[in-house]
Amino acid sequence: MVTVRFFAGARAAAGVAEARVSATTVAELKAVLVKEYGAELARVLPACGLLVDGVSNHEDLSTLTDGATVDVLPPFAGG
Repeated sequence: MVTVRFFAGARAAAGVAEARVSATTVAELKAVLVKEYGAELARVLPACGLLVDGVSNHEDLSTLTDGATVDVLPPFAGG
């Protein structure tokens, strides 16, 4: 199982702050999240950055280990 933590607009889109999901790749994780949390998350997710165990990840084929933590971070503005 992977722990997924949603922040800011991703949290609003998912309707939860955290979830536990079974997935072995980033692509599988994204598909499970969209299926579970619906169209609003599907709209927001492509713009989000992902941190896997604190490291930025942009590769859908990356493997997720059991117990990993994935942070879903929407774009931030500010200066």
